[in-house]
Amino acid sequence: MDDVDVQEKRRERKEEEKEEKEKEEKKEEEEEKEKEEEKEEEEEEKEKEEEEEEEEEKEEKKEEEEKEEEEEKEED
Repeated sequence: MDDVDVQEKRRERKEEEKEEKEKEEKKEEEEEKEKEEEKEEEEEEKEKEEEEEEEEEKEEKKEEEEKEEEEEKEED
């Protein structure tokens, strides 16, 4: 094996390592992006649930007030 062969092998190996590193970085970026999207979805879901709970509470309060008004009318 002469110097040219050795240099060529070295160059190929460096290129492969570089490609592997880029591939790994891209994979990590994708995973990070997925985590971020998942987190956003969870937050949206939580927010939606809170809004629904608030709406239910308002509805219950309204029904309670109507019931009280009805009872007051019956007392009169």
